[in-house]
Amino acid sequence: MSISVESLLKVYGQQKAVNNISFTVNKGEIVGFLGPNGAGKSTTMKILTGYLRPDGGKAWVCGTDVQADPLTTKCKIGYLPESNPLYYDMYVREYLHFMADVHSVENKNTRINDVIAKVGLTPESDKKIGQLSKGYKQRVGLAAALIHDPEVLILDEPTTGLDPNQILEIREVIRELGRDKTVLFSSHILQEVEAVCSRVIIINKGQLIANNTLAALQSQNSKPVIRVQFREVVEASLIKMGVTTLIDLQQMGATEWQIRAMDINEARKQLLSLSVEHNLNIISLQSGENSLEEVFRTLTGNEG
Repeated sequence: MSISVESLLKVYGQQKAVNNISFTVNKGEIVGFLGPNGAGKSTTMKILTGYLRPDGGKAWVCGTDVQADPLTTKCKIGYLPESNPLYYDMYVREYLHFMADVHSVENKNTRINDVIAKVGLTPESDKKIGQLSKGYKQRVGLAAALIHDPEVLILDEPTTGLDPNQILEIREVIRELGRDKTVLFSSHILQEVEAVCSRVIIINKGQLIANNTLAALQSQNSKPVIRVQFREVVEASLIKMGVTTLIDLQQMGATEWQIRAMDINEARKQLLSLSVEHNLNIISLQSGENSLEEVFRTLTGNEG
């Protein structure tokens, strides 16, 4: 196992920030680490990287006990914290030289050129860090995390504050890195997790509540839904009146609704009858499963 956590505990006063959680991440996996704000994600990551000591339990990285040999584990980990700590007055290459020296990297210039190319920093590599956009600053943080060629990458909210184009670019970098490294990363953007990860670990209030593949989580926790789009604006009260087995109704757009019902087939028939009775035009009517976002809301007790 590249990462192994056993009965991990961290207490702040009366609050158990991490409450007896256990999980493993295998070599070559990209695993999403999910949970609401305050769930204990960052605390767990800081324990894994040796920045915090646990109050109970054990953590190993590549077979090395994090508490017993923190220096060895740090050499095996590339860490990008949520608040990316950079020296804004330093030039990109200057900063990466500094980080390479910290890790006693051999053939520094070759390695720096390699990581600059890998994270897509080449066009900005001769600028001061403070002159870069948020997206390129994140790339500098990733380059610094990669400079010593670690076996494990731990990324805490790597796309925070990025625009959609930057998110796509960083997502592709993570996917590329996952080909030969183990990646554990947290994110609030669940579409990103769906696009990159094969497995997710979800914690809530310090406790582990899910650890499975995306397909298995959706199969176990998802409920069939109907997505219907009308040509006209339709009031929620009208749909509630027409679909007698309704469980939940969510508006997805100006004329689009998502429906959960006790009997999906009956609900479809009732929607068609409703459209005929009230002279409405249905543009699309599709059945499907809840998204990962909806599964997440269900698991963490935030179902709307």
